[in-house]
This record gives sequence, structure tokens and C-alpha cells, in this order.
Amino acid sequence: MAEAADLHLMDFERRSVPLVFQENRRARRIILRLDYGASRIVVVLPKRTTRHEGKRFALQNRDWIEERLDQLPETVAFAHGSVIPFLGIPHRIRHRANARGVVWCEEQEIHVAGHEDHVARRVSDWLKLEARREIEARARAKAEQLGKQVKRVILRDTKSRWGSCTTDGVLSFSWRLVLAPRHVLDYVVAHEVAHLREMNHGPRFWRLCSEICRSVQSARVWLEENGTDLYRYGR
Repeated sequence: MAEAADLHLMDFERRSVPLVFQENRRARRIILRLDYGASRIVVVLPKRTTRHEGKRFALQNRDWIEERLDQLPETVAFAHGSVIPFLGIPHRIRHRANARGVVWCEEQEIHVAGHEDHVARRVSDWLKLEARREIEARARAKAEQLGKQVKRVILRDTKSRWGSCTTDGVLSFSWRLVLAPRHVLDYVVAHEVAHLREMNHGPRFWRLCSEICRSVQSARVWLEENGTDLYRYGR
């Protein structure tokens, strides 16, 4: 599925929201999707459907779109005083201008040294480092359980999936998983590691996934109910 490089703005009473187009030859009709991560509207276009038709369809459904925009949670910046989840546990960010070091965590607080202008970037960098530490260690341990090897672990700020696995053993994950509870992060890692043996979602895949993760069902439910909430932090 290829996404068009250009975008339009769709105006509402209290906001303007980007409207982007994606072409999908397998789609049978125009589909509207709200991208919570980027706070934008995605219009999926079937084969031989123009962007003009897609925009007209979006305008015809503006009430539906606005209703869902109103359901978007407020964003939370990585700033002094903000409360963000770290491995599912609320932590308050504390700017410590005169402290030594860079970022450290203790007693459910994330302390950030240095100039206040650097707080957001330093918290983001620290979370990504913690995400890599948690995810990579789990991925390699679970792969060893299956007699497989992980070629490489990549972290991204993905919007459409929490993880992916290539046939040559490269695993990709959203760094935002470090904001989720540990059992949720563990499940996503197990899911992608299981693909090292089963590149499908058949019964054997799910049995394998359950062998290396004890909380498959509860984690899937949590992601379904709370996953989009992780995208509101650090924006």
C-alpha cells in the first residue's frame, strides 16, 4: 500500500486536520480511517478511484469524522511535571537543572538534568534506549527458546503495527511499547519472535506464541482497548 506524498487539510469548527490518501488495489470501496498516532484522516482509495472522489467521500462523512476526532485523548508533552507511563506505571517528569547526569529514574519519577529546552529530547532518547534494552533482551532470549536467531532489532515510531518480522530474522518494534505494561511488551516481542518459525497466524503460530508468553490473551485485550492511547505521549 503506497501513500501519496501530498495532503490536504479538512477544516472543522475547532480545528484543521490533515487528509492523506492511500491507494490500495485490493480495496473494494473507499475507506476512511482515523490515524490516532498522527492525528490525521486517511482515505483509502480502490483502483481507478480519484483523490477528488476520496475527498468528496470524506466531506460527506464529516460528522462521522468529527465525532471520532472528539474522542482523541489530549496529548502529553515530555515536559517538567507531565505524568507518563513507563512500563505501564505512571511516572512524573522532574526537571533537575543543576543535577549531574542526564536522565535517571527513581521512585516513579523520571529526572532530567540540564537545560529545560532539552527535557523533551532527553526523555524521548532515554525511553528509546530503555525500549531497546527491554525488547532486545526479550527477543533474543525467546528466539533461543525456539532454536532461532534474531539478526537485528529495529525500533521505530510505527503507526500501523506494533511489530514486524522479516524472513531473514530482522525484527522491528514500536519504541512506544516501553510505555505499555511489561506483559504487553512481552507479548508483542513473543508474537514477532514466533514468526521466526511460523510466518502466518495459523493455529501452530498461536500455540508457539503461547509457549513463550504467558499473557497472550490479556495483552491482546489491553492493546485493543488502550493501544492508541500510547500515541498521545511526547507529541
